Amino acid sequence: MHNKTIAQLAAGLRAGEYSSQELTRAILDRIARLDGRLNSFITVSDELALEQARLADQRLAAGEAGPLTGIPVAQKDIFCSDGVLTTCGSRMLENFVAPYDATVVERFNAAGAVLAGKTNMDEFAMGSSNETSYYDPVRNPWNTDTVPGGSSGGSAAAVAARLVPGSTGTDTGGSIRQPAALCGITGLKPTYGRVSRYGMIAFASSLDQAGPLARSAEDAAILLGAMAGFDERDSTSIEHPVPDYTATLANDLKGLKVGLPREYFSVGLDSEVGKAVEAAIDEYKRIGVEMVDISLPNTHLAVPAYYVVAPAECSSNLSRFDGVRFGHRCDNPKDLEDLYKRSRGEGFGPEVKRRIMIGTYALSAGYYDAYYLKAQKVRRLISDDFRQAFEQVDVIMGPTSPSVAFKLGERTDDPITMYLSDIYTIAVNLAGLPGMSIPAGFANQLPVGLQIIGNYFDEARLLNVAHQFQQVTDYHQQIPVGFE
Repeated sequence: MHNKTIAQLAAGLRAGEYSSQELTRAILDRIARLDGRLNSFITVSDELALEQARLADQRLAAGEAGPLTGIPVAQKDIFCSDGVLTTCGSRMLENFVAPYDATVVERFNAAGAVLAGKTNMDEFAMGSSNETSYYDPVRNPWNTDTVPGGSSGGSAAAVAARLVPGSTGTDTGGSIRQPAALCGITGLKPTYGRVSRYGMIAFASSLDQAGPLARSAEDAAILLGAMAGFDERDSTSIEHPVPDYTATLANDLKGLKVGLPREYFSVGLDSEVGKAVEAAIDEYKRIGVEMVDISLPNTHLAVPAYYVVAPAECSSNLSRFDGVRFGHRCDNPKDLEDLYKRSRGEGFGPEVKRRIMIGTYALSAGYYDAYYLKAQKVRRLISDDFRQAFEQVDVIMGPTSPSVAFKLGERTDDPITMYLSDIYTIAVNLAGLPGMSIPAGFANQLPVGLQIIGNYFDEARLLNVAHQFQQVTDYHQQIPVGFE
């Protein structure tokens, strides 16, 4: 059963070929047998999963099943889950059991999905390799000596290894799309405000966005359908109609105009990755898609602007973790100042501390205008680049990551090189646009991702474009050796 997609599993459940309890036991057994090689889960919720599966079977028997009823999924460990450990991959929250459900979790529960567990992640979603987790790094199932990407690396690795058919992730600067690319699966970052952030522990509030990770565009469409929608509890949520994302998957692509930014095919892109992406683009040409050369001239400013805006917002958001009300608390503090200093010093890892310090500096008196305000102005220029591009084209394509998965430990001592892993994804977050990564081939026997960027609230078109590619290729069906 682990080789079936969400759509196939749902059809089997409705046909009575197996029960949700049987499916869930098979998934939990697979996690128990294989995740020791990957470390993709922080928490496996066996008892809760089996109880949810029992209730799902009742809904199935009553004919009340939806497309996710009885399907085991994993949640990135950044979403609060009532009664379940929610750590954000940090020592700071190693003992935090959430007292409520995030909206995303709530909506999956309402859809009848089964929570198999919470996946490992870069600490507080800060990282591009899933090596900053307090719970040790996640390994890429295609080569366990390499990284799965980050920060949603646990979710991506679990889906790629067929431990679960689908999972959730969050994307602040590429943290759904980049691990999807490195693990050879499909990942979608929706338009900012499309999916509620309520109960999703914040890193950078103007950038964070939840989205699905799955094997195929069809499965991503099913997951997004459950996740998307307005939420009055989230001040950044946008009231916009939610379409049936599966209804337009089969639409013809002839006449579609695709922009190819010349800045995405220049110095810094690994030659083998470039060849795989160009081959994927050729496949689209055969389908009947028109390619248009475009420019996004401020692309080179995306990384520096992001690494001012994101740390500034992280500095503000993480100030609440002070050892007083919840989270890690140091032993025997001498006074309140000692409590703050040691609790935060012990609770946060090096990358989180680095970003807090950068952000605090950028927001400090005398530097706000020079750094934070200037970065916000650059952000507007980047948004304008995309606006002008979408006056000429329907979607934009290019590589998701400049390289395939790199070795564990290879970039941990070089944060600048690590940050450049997200050079093609960050601008999408700064502009608030939807983007996705789909498997587009292999380079050096490791997966390559093709990034597709759309206009605001154009997720249905992205999924359609991705699905049509997956009808004529089989990259999304490839399974890592040892996880067949």
